Amino acid sequence: MGIFDSVFGKKEKSVEEKKQLPWIHLESLEQLDEIVKKSNGRPQVIYKHSMTCGISSMTLRMFNDSYEMDAQCDLYFLTIQSHREVSDAVSSKLDVRHESPQLLILKNGKVSFHTSHGAIAEINLKDYL
Repeated sequence: MGIFDSVFGKKEKSVEEKKQLPWIHLESLEQLDEIVKKSNGRPQVIYKHSMTCGISSMTLRMFNDSYEMDAQCDLYFLTIQSHREVSDAVSSKLDVRHESPQLLILKNGKVSFHTSHGAIAEINLKDYL
């Protein structure tokens, strides 16, 4: 116990424990090819995130809060500034216009659903898996 704890009394932390989503970082073109293949057996989700966009950060927090841990999919996190080549390949290979933030769901080798910005937080992911 520190001196300030004894003088002022130790305050209990009321910070709610945050759930940690099982993100897999998407960092290579080879990984993207593997995600497309894996989508034939299990839905794959890609979240494209911009480190410089406040909307992207806010949407990510809302998605994290609404995500149900028993969703049957793999979650991939792509930071567009760090992996621009991969972000460009997502757009061209999967035939979707680039946006950020953006959420893509892959099934059977192609995008079955995608959305962007605030609409990401409004979807029930399980409805699309």
